[in-house]
Amino acid sequence: MVQIENDVYSQIGLVMLIGLAAKNAILIVEFAKEEYEKGKPLVDAALEGAKLRLRPILMTSFAFILGCVPLWIATGAGSVARQIMGTTVIGGMLAATAIAIFIIPALFVLVERLANRRSREALGHAPVPQLSPSEGD
Repeated sequence: MVQIENDVYSQIGLVMLIGLAAKNAILIVEFAKEEYEKGKPLVDAALEGAKLRLRPILMTSFAFILGCVPLWIATGAGSVARQIMGTTVIGGMLAATAIAIFIIPALFVLVERLANRRSREALGHAPVPQLSPSEGD
C-alpha cells in the first residue's frame, strides 16, 4: 500500500486536473448561456447546457482516467511517484466529473439570478421601501 503525500507529483496531477475541469465547466456555461440568451428559461438553459456537454465530458474523463491506470498500478523502480500521480489524477478526475455534471449547472443558475437581481437594482427596478405612518410626517 502506497502512502499518498502532497508532494510534487500529486501537485502536478492537480494542475492537470484544474485545466481539464475548468475546460469542462467553461463549455457547460458557454452552452447554457447561449441557450439562455436565445430566450430559454434559466433552469432549462442550464439543464440543456449540461445535457449537451454530458457525453463529451464523460468520454474525455473516462479516457483520461483509463490513460492514468498504468500510472496507478505501476511497479518497479520509481513506481511510488507514478502511483501517487495516478491516484491523484484518477480520484480527482472522478470528483471533477461529478462536480461538472451536477454542481456547475446549479452554480450557473445561482450566479445568473444574482447577476440579474443586481442589474435590475442598478437600473432602479428595486422594490420601493414602504414608509410607516410615523415616518411619513
